[in-house]
Amino acid sequence: MVEAKVVADMATPRGRFPHVKVAGDFAFVSGTSSRRPDDTFVGVDIDERGVTRLDIKAQTRAVIENIRAILGSIGASLDDLVQLTAYLVNMNDFHDYNTTYAEYFDESGPTRTTVAVHQLPHPHLLIEIQAVAYLNNASNQEVTR
Repeated sequence: MVEAKVVADMATPRGRFPHVKVAGDFAFVSGTSSRRPDDTFVGVDIDERGVTRLDIKAQTRAVIENIRAILGSIGASLDDLVQLTAYLVNMNDFHDYNTTYAEYFDESGPTRTTVAVHQLPHPHLLIEIQAVAYLNNASNQEVTR
């Protein structure tokens, strides 16, 4: 069984793709950012002079929390993640991203790849993460689809 889902109360995808696609015992989460449903971004501060400050720690937390919400919509959790791919615009952010990531996961968590990219779909984005979850484990006796 294969089912795609756009999750209510999440930022609408900026293209014709789902937030998550369940295929058998796996869920594939599309690239997720810190974008809110109102198209603003967590981790972005623009002062009265127009100076923009971007916060990789806040964006990393928001991305992981958005992934948590997407997985929750199918009855899964962060504990079900088996693989993540993170895209960073600037590898100088790697340390702070890695420190924030460690608030959620340790060596028993998902495998991970982190790569640098030239840019993401909005200039305020520092990070995007895509994920794969395994749905047939002890924490998911019955996955809601």
